[in-house]
Amino acid sequence: MIVRSQADWRPPKRAAGGRAPLHPKAAQCPPRVTAALPQPRVLSGAAPPAAATSSADISPRRHIEPPPPPARPPRDRPAPHDCPRPGRVGRSGSSPARPLPEPPPEPRRVPATMTSLTQRSSGLVQRRTEASRSAAAADKERGAGGGPEDEGRRDESGDDEKGDSKETRLTLMEEVLLLGLKDREGYTSFWNDCISSGLRGCMLIELALRGRLQLEACGMRRKSLLTRKVICKSDAPTGDVLLDEALKHIKETQPPETVQNWIELLSGETWNPLKLHYQLRNVRERLAKNLVEKGVLTTEKQNFLLFDMTTHPLTNNNIKQRLIKKVQEAVLDKWVNDPHRMDKRLLALVYLAHASDVLENAFAPLLDEQYDLATKRVRQLLDLDPEVECMKTNTNEVLWAVVAAFTK
Repeated sequence: MIVRSQADWRPPKRAAGGRAPLHPKAAQCPPRVTAALPQPRVLSGAAPPAAATSSADISPRRHIEPPPPPARPPRDRPAPHDCPRPGRVGRSGSSPARPLPEPPPEPRRVPATMTSLTQRSSGLVQRRTEASRSAAAADKERGAGGGPEDEGRRDESGDDEKGDSKETRLTLMEEVLLLGLKDREGYTSFWNDCISSGLRGCMLIELALRGRLQLEACGMRRKSLLTRKVICKSDAPTGDVLLDEALKHIKETQPPETVQNWIELLSGETWNPLKLHYQLRNVRERLAKNLVEKGVLTTEKQNFLLFDMTTHPLTNNNIKQRLIKKVQEAVLDKWVNDPHRMDKRLLALVYLAHASDVLENAFAPLLDEQYDLATKRVRQLLDLDPEVECMKTNTNEVLWAVVAAFTK
């Protein structure tokens, strides 16, 4: 390493341009060669540049970006299903490539509105076809006369149409119990010992009106109503638990019993221990629960000193008032001398309400003159001979048999 003193130092020689190099060894380096810059494009309507710029006027540290490459034109690519794929070649390489199967054609799309319209029209046509078929079958059955079940259903539907469809539909048992219940207390009178058998008679008449029961044929020798047996006409369910239970007992009993015997068996008033299973238990309580479900009554508990008792006070007074008004009009304003011109259900209600000792509750709001007239006309109905009335046309023999059992 050579060490020089400060006195030995000499300034470097200046270059031809008059500027000293930056480093002592810079004088030994060859001059930097700069490429000529490309001339800018002259746009149409623009003035050309005044003079070209030399490389000496541009600073060596200035970065000059190269021009962008020209844009490539877009390539026309075929559809994916048009590009052939190379087939598989076996291991030996001798088997030819398998051609690919052609894609299935796209299904034609149907607008949603057209599809829904077609479905609606097809469903409408199907419903009309089913309705026409059912109507034709019904006409055919009517022409053939139909069986006893069809007649019972027609009788039942006819009775239902006669009633007011807007009112709550009540059975005969529920109507008799509703007449006997006290509005606030929610129970029947303790001194009433007739309502139990009266409710059993209501069941028999209700089943007969619905086409489930009938009396046996008289035959050559005329029999009285109280000696004729009760026969099950149809075992179709009625939709009421009490009625279905009573109908089951009547159907399975052999030999059949009379109307009076069935009233005693269903109420448990028999001395035969082998027939105690025919008794229908808790009838009033079950009927009251049905009225609770229909919104007529409610359920409460009252304490009677030593025990609690479930009561059912009245909540919907309109239904009971309509029932009372219907009974009053049957013997006052809408009274007819011929019982066969009266509605069968209303006629049975008057008879069974009297047999259950609850008819007085319906006549209590009447004036004295109206009360006397109503009781007089009820007495006229009770004085009729059931044996004579059942022989007339368009009568219900079970109804008159129950009337004969209570009025004998």
